[in-house]
Amino acid sequence: MLTSIKKITQKVAAAESLQAALDLVVDNVKRAMRTDVCSIYLHFPSTDNFVLMASNGLAKNFISNLSIPSRRGLIGHVASRSEPFRTNEASQHPSFYHVEGIGEEPFNAFLGVPIVHHRIVLGVLVVQHGDSRQYTDEEEALLVTLSAQLAGFIAHAEATGGGLRADVLADEQSTDINYVGVCGSGGVAIAQVAVIAPPADLKKVPDRTCDDVEAEIESFQIALQAVRRKIKIVSRTLARSLKDQEHELFEVYMRMLDDNALAGEIIARIRQGHWAQGALRHVVRQHIQAFEMMDDPYLRERATDIRDLGRRVLAELQQTHTQTRHFSDSTVLVAEEVTATMLAEVPTDKLKAIVSTQGSNNSHAAILARSMGIPTVMGAVDFPYTRMEGREIIIDGYTGSIYVNPSAELYHHYQQVIVEETNFSKELEVLKDLPAQTKDGYDLPLMVNTSLPIDVSRALDRGAEGVGLFRTEVPFMIKEHFPSEQEQVDCYRTQLQGFAPRPVTMRTLDIGGDKSLPYFPIVEDNPFLGWRGIRVTLDHPEIFLVQIRAMLKASQGLDNLQILLPMITHVSEVDEALILIEQAYRELIEEGCLVKMPPVGVMIEVPAAVYQAEHLATKVDFISVGSNDLTQYLLAVDRDNPQVADLYHALHPAVLKALQQIVDAGKAADIPVSLCGELASDPAGALLLMAMGYDTLSMNAAGLPRVKSVIRNFSLVQAQSMLQQVLLQTSSTQVEALVKENMEAAGLNRMHSQVVKLKEKS
Repeated sequence: MLTSIKKITQKVAAAESLQAALDLVVDNVKRAMRTDVCSIYLHFPSTDNFVLMASNGLAKNFISNLSIPSRRGLIGHVASRSEPFRTNEASQHPSFYHVEGIGEEPFNAFLGVPIVHHRIVLGVLVVQHGDSRQYTDEEEALLVTLSAQLAGFIAHAEATGGGLRADVLADEQSTDINYVGVCGSGGVAIAQVAVIAPPADLKKVPDRTCDDVEAEIESFQIALQAVRRKIKIVSRTLARSLKDQEHELFEVYMRMLDDNALAGEIIARIRQGHWAQGALRHVVRQHIQAFEMMDDPYLRERATDIRDLGRRVLAELQQTHTQTRHFSDSTVLVAEEVTATMLAEVPTDKLKAIVSTQGSNNSHAAILARSMGIPTVMGAVDFPYTRMEGREIIIDGYTGSIYVNPSAELYHHYQQVIVEETNFSKELEVLKDLPAQTKDGYDLPLMVNTSLPIDVSRALDRGAEGVGLFRTEVPFMIKEHFPSEQEQVDCYRTQLQGFAPRPVTMRTLDIGGDKSLPYFPIVEDNPFLGWRGIRVTLDHPEIFLVQIRAMLKASQGLDNLQILLPMITHVSEVDEALILIEQAYRELIEEGCLVKMPPVGVMIEVPAAVYQAEHLATKVDFISVGSNDLTQYLLAVDRDNPQVADLYHALHPAVLKALQQIVDAGKAADIPVSLCGELASDPAGALLLMAMGYDTLSMNAAGLPRVKSVIRNFSLVQAQSMLQQVLLQTSSTQVEALVKENMEAAGLNRMHSQVVKLKEKS
C-alpha cells in the first residue's frame, strides 16, 4: 500500500493540470484498492455545492454535471464532520442522497475522506464497492494520505489560476477574501495590482544543436552585455532610494554573469555543440535545482536570483522587446518571485506595496523593502496573483494579510488606518523633538532598530533617541565574503556618526536560524535550535574579534557605542565573550587607538535566559529583550510560518510574565533594561512595558510616532493599573479585551494596535 501511495503521489506531482491530476487519482486508487468506484467531488463556494469532477466507475455523463448541496448526502456528511466516514450500508444511512441514473445503486460499501487545506474543505475523495466489501483501516489511511497531498495540489492550482472550482472572485457575495503570507515589511496600503512576469520562460526552451559555435557564443555575449547594461541602469534608478551598501545586491548579480561563473559554464556547453538558449537553460536549471535542495533558507533564496538572471538573458537572446508600461499612482508590485531588479520597474513614488507568492522575510526583496519602508507580504502561496492584474487590494504588512473584494466596512477601516498613519507622520513634525513623556511626567526614551545606512535618516526624521538594535548581520548577508575589518569600520561608523551623541547598540553577528550567509552555509535539521548567534561567533573567535575591533575603531571620538550579545543561554557564554572583547580592546590600545571600553549587554530571547536573568545581570552593563524570538520560543510558534500565525500572541500571559521577571532582575542588579521587537511598536504593548519598568523601547522607525503619541496621552499610573489587571488574566483574548477597555477609557482605542482586524467572514 505504501508503494501505491508513492507512485500515485509522484504521478500527481507530474500532472500537467489539475483535471489530469484528479483523473490520475481516481484511476490509480481504483486499481490499487481493487474497488468498484473512485470519485472526487470538489466544493464550489459560489453555489455551496459539491460537484463530481472525476470518477472511475460512475456514469461519465455526470462528471462536471452532478451537483450536490453541501449539507446533503454522504458527501455533505463527510465534509461537515471534516473527518473520514465509512459504512457498508450506505443506502440505509440517514444522510444518503439518491441521484437517479448515476449508477451507484449497487455500491453500498462507502468510504469518504475530506480534502482539507488550511481548515477549509475543498472536496471529498470517495471509494465505493458492492455490498460485501468492508473498507479497512489501512485503506482509510491510504485515502487520508492521498487527500492531504491532493489538497495542496488543488490549492496551488487555484492560486496560480489553474483551478477547476468556480471563481470565488466573480461571486459578489464573497467579500473580505483573505490570503495569508509572511510579514516582509510592516505597513498598510490599498493599491492596484501590477503583476510583473519574468521576461522569458526557460522551461520551454528546446534542445538544439548549433552549426556555428563562434556565432552562437557571440550572440550569447551580446545578450549578456545587454543584461549587464540593464542591471547597471536599474542600480542607478534605485540610487535615489538606497545607499551605496545596498547596491552590493546588484553587484552580486553582476558577479554571477562573470566568465568564471554562470557565463563561463554556458559558453563551455555551447562549445560542446549546443545552441545558446539550450545551454543557458541547462546551466541555469542545474544551479536552481542545486540551491533549491539546500536546507539553508538564505541559500535557497539565491535560486530566485539565478532564475531571474537566466530569464533576462533568455529574453535578450530571443530579442523580445518589452513595451513601456504605465503604473497606477498607487501600485502594489505582485510576482511569483519578486527580485531586486523588479523593484525598479515601478517608479518609487508609485510603489506602495509588494506581494511575493514565494520567498521569505530573508530574501533580498524583503530586505530592500524594509529599507525603503514599503509594506510587504512574502510567501503568500495561495494568492491567485495571475488573476489579479488591475484589481485594487488591501495589503496588511503587519499581519502578512492580503484582502481581496473588501467589504465597504473593511475598506473604510483600512482607509482610516492609512489616514491615521499619514496623520501620525505629519504629527511627528511637532512631536519628533519632544520627549515621549506621559501626562504625569514620566519619560520613556524611544529608539529604533536599524540594519542599513538608509535607516539613519528615516529614524532621525521620526525623532529616534538612539539605536536600540543595529543588526550587523544584514551588511554581512549582502556580500559575497566576510567583510574586512575596514569595511566593517566604515559601515559601523555611518551608524555611530549618524546618531551621535545618541547611543547606538550594535548586536554582534547573529546568523543561523533564518539568517545565513551565502559564503558560510549552516545546514541543520532544526536551525532555530541549532548553531546560531553567540554560539557561532564564540566557535569562530577570528570572526568575533575582527567585528569587535571594527566596532571599537568606529566609535573613536564618538563614544556612543554599546555592544549586545545575542542568543545567550549560558552564563559561561557571557564570560567567554567578555574575555574576547577585553582582548580586542587591549590590542587596539597597544596599537595606539584612542578607544573607550563600551557598555556590554546581553540579549534575552530564549527561556533559559529568562530564568538566569538574575545571574546574567551581574555580569553585564545592561539587558535587552528580543521580544520576537522570546515569544516564538516561549510559545513554540515559528513567527514566519503563516500556518501557525494565529498562535503567535505577543500579549500571551506567559510572555508578559516572563517580561516582568526579566525587568525585575535588571532592577535588582541596578542596570538598565530595554526591549526591541514588534511588541515595542504596538502602543498597547509599549504602555504595558513602560508599566513593567522597561527603561527604553526600540522599534522600527515606522512605529515610533504612534507609540510616542499614545505615551504622551496616557499616564504612568494608568499604565500600571492596566498592567496589574492584565497580569491576572489567563488567556491572550482576556488580555486583549482588558487592554481595549483601558484604551477606550482613555480615548485611545484607535491606537490599540497596528491594525485592528474586523471579524473575519466565513
